[in-house]
Amino acid sequence: MSSAASEAPRTALESVDSARRASALLNPLRLRLVRMAQEPVSATELARRLGLPRQRVNYHVRELARAGFLRPAGRHRKRNWVEQRYVATARSYVLSPAILGGLAPDWRAIPDTASVDYLLALSEQVRLDLSRVEKEARGRGQRVSTLSLKSQFRFDSPEQRTAFADALRQAVIEVIARHTSPDRSMSASSRPGRGRSYRLVLGCYPVPQNPEAPGEESPSGVEG
Repeated sequence: MSSAASEAPRTALESVDSARRASALLNPLRLRLVRMAQEPVSATELARRLGLPRQRVNYHVRELARAGFLRPAGRHRKRNWVEQRYVATARSYVLSPAILGGLAPDWRAIPDTASVDYLLALSEQVRLDLSRVEKEARGRGQRVSTLSLKSQFRFDSPEQRTAFADALRQAVIEVIARHTSPDRSMSASSRPGRGRSYRLVLGCYPVPQNPEAPGEESPSGVEG
C-alpha cells in the first residue's frame, strides 16, 4: 500500500526556525530516528533495529511527525495488521539563529572585524537571511538564486596573508563598482534602488586541525 505523501519530493535542507520545533528534535534518540528515516520505515522496524521497545519508539515517532520532521510515507501490511511508515521531511536540518531571539549574535555589535566572533556573527546573519528568503520564495513558488565560492589554500607567511587580503579587497570593490548598482539612491531620501537587493559576504579562516565528522554520534549511546 502507498500514498501520495511518500512520492512528494523532499528538500535537501530544512531550516528550523522555532524553539518549539527545535525542542522536539534535539534529543539523541529523535535525531537518530530522523536520520534512520531517510527511507520510508515504520516505528516497529526502527525499534527492531535499535533494540528498543516499540511503544517507546512509537511515542518519539509520533512527536516527530507532530513537529513536522517525519511525514506519512505509505502503509505496509504485515500479517494481520497494517503498519504506518514515515519518512524524514528533509535530508538534513539547520537551526535558525532566530530561535535565540535577542540572544542571537549581532555582527554590528562586535568592533573587531578581524575576530572569530565577528565572522561567526556574520555567518549567522547569512544563515538567517537565507532561511527567510527561501521561506518567502517557497510561499510564492519561486526559486532563490545565490552565488557560492569555496576554496582551500595555505599562506606561507603573515605577509603573504596580508597581501592576499589587500588584493582581494581591492578586486571585490572594483567588481562591485563595475557590475552592480548602488543599493540605495544618493538623494536625501536615500530610497532603495531598482532591482533586487543582494548581500555579499566573504570570509577567510584557518581550517581546524582535527575537524570532527558532521553528525558524529555521541559515544554515550542512545538517550531519550
